[in-house]
Amino acid sequence: MDSERVAALRDALVHTSWWSRASELGRAVRSTPGPGHLLLVGTPRVEPWHLAAHLDDEARLNALPQIAPQLVRWNPPEQAPDHLTIGLGRLEQVSRGETVFVVAPDAAPDPLLERVDDARRIGATVLALDGGDEQLGSLAHERMTVSSSGLVVPEGLLPHAPRAARPLFSINEDDDRGLPPEVLAGLALPASFDLAQHFVSAAAGLPPVGGRRGWRDRLGHLIDLISGPSPRQNTGQ
Repeated sequence: MDSERVAALRDALVHTSWWSRASELGRAVRSTPGPGHLLLVGTPRVEPWHLAAHLDDEARLNALPQIAPQLVRWNPPEQAPDHLTIGLGRLEQVSRGETVFVVAPDAAPDPLLERVDDARRIGATVLALDGGDEQLGSLAHERMTVSSSGLVVPEGLLPHAPRAARPLFSINEDDDRGLPPEVLAGLALPASFDLAQHFVSAAAGLPPVGGRRGWRDRLGHLIDLISGPSPRQNTGQ
């Protein structure tokens, strides 16, 4: 997914819980105090190369050096370039004010949780993009959870939400009050870490969206992104 499609998708979903959660996480990433202080770490099974690459791009394109991450690896090869040989020991050297961003589509193991807990106690900001690991979630200052069925919005973030966290894809109640409740029925986005990482990196690097578009316009853009533009648009008629 290229940057133009990500930006258009963000514009389509700017008033939804998807973008709300991503933008909060993105703001926390941007609050990193300076270059070299954003530590990005995954699990032994999944290293967050994808998000690291996108954050590097956003840092370069938007002159935000603080969002270029240091990728912390479980078993870095000795022959790799210096920036790819940062091991878990970096988490043990974390300083107050630094940001530890954990990407965990699977369960975070105890050694990682212990290091993240220590980092938080020292004064680091802990962020998480995860698949529902409650131990990790309890340590995170900001968190975005993507389950197998979509984005999970924690209790209390939306009005009239049920007590337990649940997957949501909806427009907030105070936005476009005339929106028919069935408009988004059957319209789903891929519930993947790929999409979530695109959203978070875009939120970290892109300025706030200016202006406000109606739900029909945003929905039309969203359908074009998912299924391609209409024949009329393709022919220019």
